[in-house]
Amino acid sequence: MSSYAKLLNNLETLKLEKFRSFLPNFLEEIAKKQIPFTDALLELTEKELEFRNERASKIQIAVSAFPFEKTLKDFDFDFQPSINKTQLLDLASLRFLENKENVLFFGSSGVEKTHLAVALGIAAAKKRYITYFISCHDLIMQLNKAYAENRLEAKLKHYSKYKLLIIDEIGYLPIDKQGANLLFQLINKRYEKNSTIITTNQPFSKWGEVFSDITLANAILDRLIHHSSIIKITGPSYRLKGKVELMEAKKNNN
Repeated sequence: MSSYAKLLNNLETLKLEKFRSFLPNFLEEIAKKQIPFTDALLELTEKELEFRNERASKIQIAVSAFPFEKTLKDFDFDFQPSINKTQLLDLASLRFLENKENVLFFGSSGVEKTHLAVALGIAAAKKRYITYFISCHDLIMQLNKAYAENRLEAKLKHYSKYKLLIIDEIGYLPIDKQGANLLFQLINKRYEKNSTIITTNQPFSKWGEVFSDITLANAILDRLIHHSSIIKITGPSYRLKGKVELMEAKKNNN
């Protein structure tokens, strides 16, 4: 077996997939351009690292349980002028994660709160921050189940580990006092340790009704709002966008 064949086998054994795939063509380029040995190794190892980072990012996105994959590039800021695009782009830089800050999206149904939350989550997952998306209803169901099975502490620890936890749709369904208490325990564990993004259709003044207990509601809000960005969306429902455009087109054609 030639040394070249052995090299290819070694690269395969070491699972240096990109290094191995680029090597044949790159050897010709090295000879033609007389690229220094260290520069050639540097470029090949950088391609391998780029490939591994991209693969790890895809895995992280896959395990984050996003309901869909959308980024800020997919968001129509012109349709929602109440949103400060510069602020969202700054959040997408992920400084808020390093600062352990929260993000709260508030607005009526259909204004794409979840889209924006997912977009920030995907930005975090691409940078390999451990991220998880869950609806408020499902989260409380999970915590209640753990409580009933006497493993609440383990479940709280599980949800506390995420660098970014996205809790979607707070306020869409009523929450009893036990559910509110369990959610408070989780928010309290994450407080000033990791970042949380929430979406809600209820103004904060009504969270006492949502959580069936004004004291617990205030305690949850206090920990979420401290060190946070609050983004209120006052525009129309995005689900009406297509109908509005169709009506405008018909109007212009008449």
